[in-house]
Amino acid sequence: MFRVSIFGLLICLAFSVSDLGFAAQQPHIILVMADDQGYGDCGYTGHPFVQTPHLDDMAKHSVVFNNFHAAAPVCSPTRAAVLTGRHPIRTNVPNHGHYLRPHEITIAEALKKNGYLTAHFGKWHIGSVQKESPTSPGGQGFDHWLTGLNFFDRDPYLSLNGTHKQLKGQGSVITMDHAIDHLKRHATTKPTFTVIWFPSPHDPHRETPSKPELYKGKPHAGYFQEITLLDEQVGRLRQTLRDLKISDDTLLWYTSDNGGLVKESSGGRERKGSVYQGGLRVPSLIEFPARFKSKTISTPTISSDIYPTILALTGTSVENQPRLDGIDLTPFIDGKTTKRPKPMGFWHHFTNGQATYSDRFIKQLMEAQQAGKETPLPNRLLKNVNDFPSYPKDAYKKAHAALTDWPYKIHAIYLKKKTTWELYNLKKDPMETTNLATDDPDRLADLKSKLTTWQQSVLRSHEGKDYSKKQ
Repeated sequence: MFRVSIFGLLICLAFSVSDLGFAAQQPHIILVMADDQGYGDCGYTGHPFVQTPHLDDMAKHSVVFNNFHAAAPVCSPTRAAVLTGRHPIRTNVPNHGHYLRPHEITIAEALKKNGYLTAHFGKWHIGSVQKESPTSPGGQGFDHWLTGLNFFDRDPYLSLNGTHKQLKGQGSVITMDHAIDHLKRHATTKPTFTVIWFPSPHDPHRETPSKPELYKGKPHAGYFQEITLLDEQVGRLRQTLRDLKISDDTLLWYTSDNGGLVKESSGGRERKGSVYQGGLRVPSLIEFPARFKSKTISTPTISSDIYPTILALTGTSVENQPRLDGIDLTPFIDGKTTKRPKPMGFWHHFTNGQATYSDRFIKQLMEAQQAGKETPLPNRLLKNVNDFPSYPKDAYKKAHAALTDWPYKIHAIYLKKKTTWELYNLKKDPMETTNLATDDPDRLADLKSKLTTWQQSVLRSHEGKDYSKKQ
Protein backbone atom coordinates (compact mmCIF):
# COMPACT_ATOMS: atom_id res chain seq x y z
CA MET A 1 0.00 0.00 0.00
CA PHE A 2 2.79 2.37 0.88
CA ARG A 3 4.55 1.78 -2.44
CA VAL A 4 1.33 2.44 -4.37
CA SER A 5 0.80 5.72 -2.50
CA ILE A 6 4.32 6.88 -3.22
CA PHE A 7 3.89 5.95 -6.88
CA GLY A 8 0.63 7.86 -7.02
CA LEU A 9 2.25 10.87 -5.38
CA LEU A 10 5.05 10.85 -7.94
CA ILE A 11 2.52 10.69 -10.76
CA CYS A 12 0.65 13.67 -9.33
CA LEU A 13 3.87 15.63 -8.93
CA ALA A 14 4.86 14.82 -12.49
CA PHE A 15 1.55 16.09 -13.81
CA SER A 16 1.77 19.21 -11.63
CA VAL A 17 5.23 20.06 -12.91
CA SER A 18 4.10 19.40 -16.47
CA ASP A 19 1.07 21.63 -16.07
CA LEU A 20 3.20 24.36 -14.51
CA GLY A 21 5.68 24.20 -17.37
CA PHE A 22 2.88 24.32 -19.93
CA ALA A 23 1.40 27.43 -18.35
CA ALA A 24 4.61 29.25 -17.49
CA GLN A 25 6.87 28.38 -20.42
CA GLN A 26 4.42 27.49 -23.19
CA PRO A 27 1.24 29.51 -22.76
CA HIS A 28 -1.24 29.57 -25.59
CA ILE A 29 -0.55 32.61 -27.78
CA ILE A 30 -3.32 34.33 -29.74
CA LEU A 31 -2.55 37.39 -31.86
CA VAL A 32 -5.64 39.27 -33.04
CA MET A 33 -5.40 42.18 -35.46
CA ALA A 34 -8.02 44.48 -36.92
CA ASP A 35 -7.67 45.89 -40.42
CA ASP A 36 -7.76 49.72 -40.27
CA GLN A 37 -8.90 50.42 -36.69
CA GLY A 38 -7.45 53.62 -35.28
CA TYR A 39 -6.39 54.25 -31.71
CA GLY A 40 -9.45 56.29 -30.86
CA ASP A 41 -11.95 53.85 -32.38
CA CYS A 42 -12.78 52.00 -29.14
CA GLY A 43 -14.96 52.78 -26.19
CA TYR A 44 -12.07 52.41 -23.76
CA THR A 45 -9.99 54.96 -25.72
CA GLY A 46 -12.75 57.54 -25.51
CA HIS A 47 -14.70 57.31 -28.75
CA PRO A 48 -17.95 59.29 -28.32
CA PHE A 49 -20.35 56.63 -29.61
CA VAL A 50 -18.77 53.43 -30.97
CA GLN A 51 -19.75 50.39 -28.89
CA THR A 52 -16.90 48.00 -28.02
CA PRO A 53 -17.99 46.46 -24.70
CA HIS A 54 -15.81 43.35 -25.02
CA LEU A 55 -12.64 45.32 -25.79
CA ASP A 56 -13.55 47.70 -22.98
CA ASP A 57 -13.82 44.79 -20.57
CA MET A 58 -10.62 43.26 -21.90
CA ALA A 59 -8.84 46.57 -21.29
CA LYS A 60 -9.83 46.41 -17.60
CA HIS A 61 -7.97 43.10 -17.26
CA SER A 62 -5.04 43.80 -19.60
CA VAL A 63 -1.75 45.49 -20.06
CA VAL A 64 -2.87 48.54 -22.05
CA PHE A 65 -0.32 50.18 -24.34
CA ASN A 66 -1.61 53.69 -24.90
CA ASN A 67 1.35 54.75 -27.06
CA PHE A 68 1.48 51.76 -29.43
CA HIS A 69 2.32 52.18 -33.11
CA ALA A 70 1.82 50.12 -36.22
CA ALA A 71 5.15 49.51 -37.96
CA ALA A 72 3.70 51.15 -41.08
CA PRO A 73 0.63 53.19 -41.99
CA VAL A 74 -0.75 50.46 -44.31
CA CYS A 75 -1.51 46.80 -43.82
CA SER A 76 1.01 44.43 -45.47
CA PRO A 77 4.16 46.02 -44.02
CA THR A 78 2.83 45.90 -40.47
CA ARG A 79 1.93 42.23 -40.87
CA ALA A 80 5.50 41.49 -41.96
CA ALA A 81 6.80 43.33 -38.90
CA VAL A 82 4.55 41.35 -36.56
CA LEU A 83 5.80 38.04 -37.94
CA THR A 84 9.50 38.95 -38.00
CA GLY A 85 10.17 41.74 -35.50
CA ARG A 86 11.86 43.68 -38.28
CA HIS A 87 11.08 46.82 -40.22
CA PRO A 88 9.05 45.72 -43.25
CA ILE A 89 11.40 47.11 -45.90
CA ARG A 90 14.09 44.82 -44.49
CA THR A 91 11.78 41.89 -45.22
CA ASN A 92 10.80 42.93 -48.78
CA VAL A 93 7.41 44.40 -47.80
CA PRO A 94 7.77 48.17 -48.33
CA ASN A 95 4.10 48.69 -49.15
CA HIS A 96 0.81 46.84 -49.49
CA GLY A 97 0.68 43.72 -51.65
CA HIS A 98 4.39 42.88 -51.51
CA TYR A 99 5.58 39.43 -50.40
CA LEU A 100 7.47 38.54 -47.25
CA ARG A 101 10.70 36.79 -48.23
CA PRO A 102 10.88 33.11 -47.29
CA HIS A 103 14.43 33.89 -46.16
CA GLU A 104 12.96 35.59 -43.08
CA ILE A 105 12.41 33.74 -39.80
CA THR A 106 8.78 34.10 -38.72
CA ILE A 107 7.36 33.80 -35.26
CA ALA A 108 5.32 30.82 -36.45
CA GLU A 109 8.48 29.00 -37.53
CA ALA A 110 10.23 29.79 -34.26
CA LEU A 111 7.32 28.67 -32.07
CA LYS A 112 6.74 25.56 -34.18
CA LYS A 113 10.27 24.43 -33.36
CA ASN A 114 9.43 25.01 -29.70
CA GLY A 115 6.53 22.55 -29.79
CA TYR A 116 3.66 24.85 -30.74
CA LEU A 117 0.82 23.97 -33.09
CA THR A 118 0.56 27.01 -35.36
CA ALA A 119 -2.49 28.33 -37.22
CA HIS A 120 -3.49 31.39 -39.23
CA PHE A 121 -7.04 32.61 -39.85
CA GLY A 122 -8.14 35.62 -41.91
CA LYS A 123 -6.31 38.15 -44.01
CA TRP A 124 -2.75 37.33 -45.17
CA HIS A 125 -1.64 39.97 -47.73
CA ILE A 126 2.09 39.20 -47.45
CA GLY A 127 2.29 36.32 -49.88
CA SER A 128 0.48 33.68 -51.88
CA VAL A 129 -2.28 31.35 -50.65
CA GLN A 130 -1.21 28.62 -53.07
CA LYS A 131 0.02 25.62 -51.13
CA GLU A 132 3.12 25.16 -53.27
CA SER A 133 4.36 28.69 -52.60
CA PRO A 134 6.92 29.26 -49.82
CA THR A 135 5.23 32.64 -49.30
CA SER A 136 1.92 31.04 -48.24
CA PRO A 137 0.99 30.70 -44.56
CA GLY A 138 2.05 27.06 -44.78
CA GLY A 139 5.37 28.08 -46.30
CA GLN A 140 5.93 30.60 -43.51
CA GLY A 141 5.44 28.21 -40.61
CA PHE A 142 1.71 27.72 -40.10
CA ASP A 143 0.47 24.14 -39.70
CA HIS A 144 -3.14 25.07 -40.46
CA TRP A 145 -4.66 28.05 -42.26
CA LEU A 146 -7.89 29.48 -43.60
CA THR A 147 -6.74 32.58 -45.39
CA GLY A 148 -7.65 35.37 -47.79
CA LEU A 149 -5.14 37.14 -49.99
CA ASN A 150 -6.34 40.57 -48.86
CA PHE A 151 -9.44 41.95 -47.14
CA PHE A 152 -12.73 40.15 -47.72
CA ASP A 153 -16.29 40.50 -46.44
CA ARG A 154 -19.46 38.51 -47.26
CA ASP A 155 -19.38 35.06 -48.88
CA PRO A 156 -15.60 35.18 -49.31
CA TYR A 157 -13.32 32.98 -51.36
CA LEU A 158 -10.64 31.60 -49.03
CA SER A 159 -7.82 29.10 -49.05
CA LEU A 160 -8.02 26.21 -46.57
CA ASN A 161 -4.50 24.79 -46.39
CA GLY A 162 -4.21 25.40 -50.12
CA THR A 163 -7.66 24.12 -51.10
CA HIS A 164 -9.60 27.07 -52.50
CA LYS A 165 -13.31 27.41 -51.78
CA GLN A 166 -16.14 29.87 -51.25
CA LEU A 167 -17.69 30.07 -47.79
CA LYS A 168 -21.07 31.60 -47.01
CA GLY A 169 -21.48 34.24 -44.34
CA GLN A 170 -19.64 37.27 -43.01
CA GLY A 171 -15.89 37.11 -43.38
CA SER A 172 -15.04 38.25 -39.86
CA VAL A 173 -17.48 35.77 -38.33
CA ILE A 174 -16.18 32.94 -40.55
CA THR A 175 -12.64 33.81 -39.47
CA MET A 176 -13.55 33.54 -35.80
CA ASP A 177 -15.68 30.43 -36.32
CA HIS A 178 -12.69 28.53 -37.66
CA ALA A 179 -10.29 29.93 -35.07
CA ILE A 180 -12.61 28.86 -32.23
CA ASP A 181 -13.11 25.42 -33.75
CA HIS A 182 -9.34 25.02 -34.00
CA LEU A 183 -8.85 25.98 -30.34
CA LYS A 184 -11.58 23.59 -29.21
CA ARG A 185 -9.88 20.76 -31.08
CA HIS A 186 -6.33 21.36 -29.94
CA ALA A 187 -5.83 23.88 -27.12
CA THR A 188 -6.49 21.46 -24.26
CA THR A 189 -3.80 19.02 -25.41
CA LYS A 190 -0.83 21.09 -26.60
CA PRO A 191 0.40 24.68 -26.73
CA THR A 192 -1.09 26.60 -29.63
CA PHE A 193 -0.05 29.70 -31.53
CA THR A 194 -3.06 31.19 -33.30
CA VAL A 195 -3.06 34.28 -35.53
CA ILE A 196 -6.46 35.86 -36.22
CA TRP A 197 -6.23 38.71 -38.71
CA PHE A 198 -9.68 40.17 -39.29
CA PRO A 199 -10.61 41.50 -42.75
CA SER A 200 -12.53 44.36 -41.13
CA PRO A 201 -13.11 47.29 -40.69
CA HIS A 202 -11.49 47.76 -44.11
CA ASP A 203 -13.86 49.29 -46.66
CA PRO A 204 -16.31 48.71 -48.40
CA HIS A 205 -18.00 47.95 -45.04
CA ARG A 206 -20.49 45.28 -46.06
CA GLU A 207 -20.40 43.39 -42.76
CA THR A 208 -22.76 44.22 -39.89
CA PRO A 209 -22.92 43.47 -36.16
CA SER A 210 -25.79 41.71 -34.39
CA LYS A 211 -27.71 45.01 -34.39
CA PRO A 212 -27.39 46.28 -37.98
CA GLU A 213 -29.25 49.48 -37.17
CA LEU A 214 -26.41 50.68 -34.94
CA TYR A 215 -25.07 54.13 -35.84
CA LYS A 216 -27.85 54.81 -38.32
CA GLY A 217 -27.50 58.42 -39.40
CA LYS A 218 -24.00 58.71 -37.91
CA PRO A 219 -21.02 59.61 -40.11
CA HIS A 220 -18.95 56.59 -41.19
CA ALA A 221 -21.68 54.27 -39.90
CA GLY A 222 -20.46 51.25 -41.90
CA TYR A 223 -16.95 51.60 -40.53
CA PHE A 224 -18.10 51.70 -36.92
CA GLN A 225 -20.55 48.84 -37.48
CA GLU A 226 -17.66 46.63 -38.50
CA ILE A 227 -15.66 47.67 -35.43
CA THR A 228 -18.57 46.58 -33.25
CA LEU A 229 -18.76 43.33 -35.22
CA LEU A 230 -15.08 42.73 -34.45
CA ASP A 231 -15.73 43.47 -30.82
CA GLU A 232 -18.46 40.81 -30.78
CA GLN A 233 -16.00 38.30 -32.22
CA VAL A 234 -13.44 39.16 -29.55
CA GLY A 235 -16.19 38.53 -26.99
CA ARG A 236 -16.84 35.09 -28.50
CA LEU A 237 -13.13 34.30 -28.37
CA ARG A 238 -12.70 35.31 -24.74
CA GLN A 239 -15.77 33.33 -23.74
CA THR A 240 -14.37 30.27 -25.54
CA LEU A 241 -11.12 30.56 -23.61
CA ARG A 242 -13.09 30.63 -20.37
CA ASP A 243 -15.24 27.69 -21.43
CA LEU A 244 -12.13 25.67 -22.26
CA LYS A 245 -10.64 26.69 -18.90
CA ILE A 246 -7.49 28.01 -20.58
CA SER A 247 -8.09 31.76 -20.27
CA ASP A 248 -5.58 32.21 -17.43
CA ASP A 249 -2.81 30.48 -19.37
CA THR A 250 -3.48 32.20 -22.69
CA LEU A 251 -1.76 35.36 -23.87
CA LEU A 252 -4.31 37.24 -25.98
CA TRP A 253 -2.89 40.26 -27.81
CA TYR A 254 -5.22 42.61 -29.70
CA THR A 255 -4.06 45.41 -31.98
CA SER A 256 -4.54 46.95 -35.45
CA ASP A 257 -2.41 47.05 -38.58
CA ASN A 258 -2.45 50.82 -39.09
CA GLY A 259 -4.28 53.99 -38.16
CA GLY A 260 -7.99 54.33 -38.73
CA LEU A 261 -10.06 55.58 -41.63
CA VAL A 262 -11.57 58.50 -39.72
CA LYS A 263 -9.05 61.24 -39.11
CA GLU A 264 -10.93 62.73 -36.18
CA SER A 265 -10.62 59.57 -34.06
CA SER A 266 -7.39 58.08 -35.38
CA GLY A 267 -5.29 59.19 -32.44
CA GLY A 268 -3.17 61.90 -34.03
CA ARG A 269 -2.53 63.98 -37.11
CA GLU A 270 -3.93 62.53 -40.37
CA ARG A 271 -5.10 58.87 -40.75
CA LYS A 272 -4.27 55.58 -42.48
CA GLY A 273 -1.54 56.01 -45.09
CA SER A 274 0.30 58.75 -43.22
CA VAL A 275 3.56 58.60 -41.25
CA TYR A 276 2.10 61.20 -38.90
CA GLN A 277 0.66 59.79 -35.69
CA GLY A 278 -2.87 59.35 -37.04
CA GLY A 279 -1.58 56.78 -39.51
CA LEU A 280 0.46 54.88 -36.93
CA ARG A 281 -1.12 54.99 -33.48
CA VAL A 282 -3.33 51.96 -32.81
CA PRO A 283 -4.98 50.17 -29.87
CA SER A 284 -2.97 47.42 -28.19
CA LEU A 285 -3.99 45.14 -25.32
CA ILE A 286 -2.40 42.05 -23.76
CA GLU A 287 -4.59 39.90 -21.54
CA PHE A 288 -2.57 37.16 -19.79
CA PRO A 289 -3.96 36.59 -16.26
CA ALA A 290 -1.40 33.98 -15.20
CA ARG A 291 1.50 36.34 -15.86
CA PHE A 292 0.45 39.98 -16.12
CA LYS A 293 -1.54 42.26 -13.87
CA SER A 294 -3.63 44.98 -15.47
CA LYS A 295 -1.76 48.24 -15.99
CA THR A 296 -1.25 51.03 -18.50
CA ILE A 297 2.09 51.58 -20.22
CA SER A 298 2.88 54.89 -21.89
CA THR A 299 6.32 53.97 -23.21
CA PRO A 300 6.31 54.17 -27.02
CA THR A 301 5.92 50.68 -28.47
CA ILE A 302 5.47 49.23 -31.95
CA SER A 303 4.13 46.13 -33.67
CA SER A 304 7.65 44.83 -34.38
CA ASP A 305 7.95 44.42 -30.58
CA ILE A 306 5.46 41.55 -30.68
CA TYR A 307 7.96 39.03 -32.09
CA PRO A 308 10.76 39.45 -29.50
CA THR A 309 8.24 39.72 -26.65
CA ILE A 310 6.56 36.43 -27.54
CA LEU A 311 9.90 34.69 -27.97
CA ALA A 312 11.03 35.91 -24.56
CA LEU A 313 7.82 34.84 -22.83
CA THR A 314 7.98 31.34 -24.32
CA GLY A 315 11.72 30.86 -23.88
CA THR A 316 12.11 30.41 -27.63
CA SER A 317 15.58 30.86 -29.08
CA VAL A 318 16.32 31.55 -32.75
CA GLU A 319 19.60 30.70 -34.43
CA ASN A 320 21.02 33.18 -36.93
CA GLN A 321 18.46 35.81 -36.02
CA PRO A 322 18.58 38.73 -38.49
CA ARG A 323 18.76 42.21 -37.04
CA LEU A 324 15.63 43.15 -35.09
CA ASP A 325 13.94 46.53 -34.87
CA GLY A 326 11.53 45.37 -32.15
CA ILE A 327 12.36 44.86 -28.49
CA ASP A 328 11.14 42.59 -25.69
CA LEU A 329 8.42 44.47 -23.80
CA THR A 330 8.42 42.32 -20.65
CA PRO A 331 10.75 44.70 -18.73
CA PHE A 332 8.15 47.46 -19.19
CA ILE A 333 5.30 45.15 -18.24
CA ASP A 334 7.19 43.96 -15.15
CA GLY A 335 7.92 47.55 -14.11
CA LYS A 336 11.70 47.26 -14.45
CA THR A 337 12.04 50.20 -16.84
CA THR A 338 10.02 52.88 -18.60
CA LYS A 339 12.58 54.05 -21.16
CA ARG A 340 12.77 52.53 -24.62
CA PRO A 341 16.40 51.59 -25.34
CA LYS A 342 16.34 52.50 -29.03
CA PRO A 343 14.27 54.69 -31.37
CA MET A 344 11.42 53.52 -33.60
CA GLY A 345 11.78 54.08 -37.34
CA PHE A 346 9.07 54.49 -39.98
CA TRP A 347 9.35 54.72 -43.76
CA HIS A 348 6.48 54.79 -46.23
CA HIS A 349 6.08 55.03 -50.02
CA PHE A 350 9.64 53.89 -50.66
CA THR A 351 7.93 51.71 -53.30
CA ASN A 352 4.37 51.76 -54.61
CA GLY A 353 1.84 49.20 -53.43
CA GLN A 354 0.61 46.28 -55.53
CA ALA A 355 -3.09 45.55 -56.05
CA THR A 356 -4.36 42.27 -54.57
CA TYR A 357 -7.94 41.24 -55.36
CA SER A 358 -8.62 38.44 -52.90
CA ASP A 359 -11.97 37.07 -54.09
CA ARG A 360 -11.15 37.49 -57.78
CA PHE A 361 -7.80 35.71 -57.56
CA ILE A 362 -8.90 32.90 -55.24
CA LYS A 363 -11.96 32.26 -57.39
CA GLN A 364 -9.65 31.78 -60.40
CA LEU A 365 -7.47 29.43 -58.35
CA MET A 366 -10.53 27.48 -57.17
CA GLU A 367 -11.93 27.02 -60.66
CA ALA A 368 -8.57 25.83 -61.98
CA GLN A 369 -8.07 23.52 -59.02
CA GLN A 370 -11.52 21.97 -59.41
CA ALA A 371 -10.90 21.46 -63.13
CA GLY A 372 -7.54 19.81 -62.49
CA LYS A 373 -5.66 22.57 -64.32
CA GLU A 374 -2.37 24.23 -63.48
CA THR A 375 -2.41 27.49 -61.54
CA PRO A 376 -3.65 30.44 -63.61
CA LEU A 377 -1.53 32.75 -61.44
CA PRO A 378 2.05 31.43 -61.56
CA ASN A 379 3.38 34.97 -61.25
CA ARG A 380 1.78 35.21 -57.80
CA LEU A 381 3.73 32.31 -56.32
CA LEU A 382 6.91 34.24 -55.56
CA LYS A 383 6.83 37.71 -57.13
CA ASN A 384 10.27 39.26 -56.44
CA VAL A 385 11.26 37.52 -53.20
CA ASN A 386 14.48 36.18 -54.72
CA ASP A 387 15.56 39.54 -56.15
CA PHE A 388 18.14 41.43 -54.12
CA PRO A 389 18.62 45.04 -55.22
CA SER A 390 21.83 46.98 -54.84
CA TYR A 391 21.43 50.51 -53.49
CA PRO A 392 23.75 53.52 -53.84
CA LYS A 393 24.70 55.30 -50.62
CA ASP A 394 22.15 58.07 -51.07
CA ALA A 395 19.21 55.78 -51.93
CA TYR A 396 17.65 56.55 -48.54
CA LYS A 397 16.69 60.01 -49.80
CA LYS A 398 13.29 58.90 -50.95
CA ALA A 399 9.65 59.14 -49.83
CA HIS A 400 8.70 59.97 -46.23
CA ALA A 401 10.66 58.63 -43.28
CA ALA A 402 10.38 59.35 -39.58
CA LEU A 403 12.04 58.34 -36.35
CA THR A 404 10.70 58.57 -32.81
CA ASP A 405 13.25 58.99 -30.03
CA TRP A 406 10.80 59.79 -27.26
CA PRO A 407 9.52 62.39 -26.79
CA TYR A 408 10.86 63.74 -30.09
CA LYS A 409 9.94 62.66 -33.59
CA ILE A 410 11.76 63.73 -36.73
CA HIS A 411 10.28 63.61 -40.22
CA ALA A 412 12.23 63.62 -43.48
CA ILE A 413 10.10 64.33 -46.54
CA TYR A 414 12.34 63.73 -49.52
CA LEU A 415 11.32 65.63 -52.63
CA LYS A 416 13.14 65.77 -55.95
CA LYS A 417 14.84 69.10 -55.35
CA LYS A 418 14.90 69.38 -51.56
CA THR A 419 14.28 67.63 -48.27
CA THR A 420 11.81 69.01 -45.76
CA TRP A 421 12.66 68.36 -42.12
CA GLU A 422 10.14 68.46 -39.32
CA LEU A 423 10.69 67.99 -35.59
CA TYR A 424 7.99 67.55 -32.96
CA ASN A 425 7.84 67.01 -29.22
CA LEU A 426 5.10 64.37 -29.03
CA LYS A 427 4.68 64.67 -25.29
CA LYS A 428 3.81 68.36 -25.53
CA ASP A 429 2.46 68.30 -29.08
CA PRO A 430 0.84 64.91 -29.84
CA MET A 431 -0.93 66.31 -32.92
CA GLU A 432 2.41 67.33 -34.50
CA THR A 433 1.40 70.93 -35.12
CA THR A 434 4.49 72.90 -34.02
CA ASN A 435 7.62 72.26 -36.09
CA LEU A 436 10.72 72.71 -33.90
CA ALA A 437 13.23 72.12 -36.70
CA THR A 438 14.57 75.69 -36.68
CA ASP A 439 14.23 76.17 -32.91
CA ASP A 440 16.34 73.19 -31.84
CA PRO A 441 19.13 72.74 -34.42
CA ASP A 442 21.32 70.53 -32.21
CA ARG A 443 18.56 68.02 -31.57
CA LEU A 444 17.58 68.13 -35.23
CA ALA A 445 21.15 67.33 -36.27
CA ASP A 446 21.35 64.42 -33.82
CA LEU A 447 18.09 62.90 -34.99
CA LYS A 448 18.99 63.45 -38.65
CA SER A 449 22.07 61.34 -38.10
CA LYS A 450 20.14 58.61 -36.29
CA LEU A 451 17.43 58.52 -38.95
CA THR A 452 19.93 58.35 -41.83
CA THR A 453 21.93 55.60 -40.14
CA TRP A 454 18.78 53.59 -39.55
CA GLN A 455 17.55 54.03 -43.14
CA GLN A 456 20.89 52.90 -44.54
CA SER A 457 20.79 49.78 -42.35
CA VAL A 458 17.26 49.03 -43.61
CA LEU A 459 18.44 49.18 -47.21
CA ARG A 460 21.39 46.90 -46.46
CA SER A 461 18.89 44.40 -45.07
CA HIS A 462 16.74 44.69 -48.18
CA GLU A 463 19.84 43.92 -50.23
CA GLY A 464 19.97 40.60 -48.37
CA LYS A 465 22.99 41.37 -46.18
CA ASP A 466 21.32 39.93 -43.03
CA TYR A 467 20.63 36.43 -44.26
CA SER A 468 22.38 33.23 -43.49
CA LYS A 469 20.86 29.87 -44.42
CA LYS A 470 17.19 29.88 -43.47
CA GLN A 471 16.44 27.73 -40.44
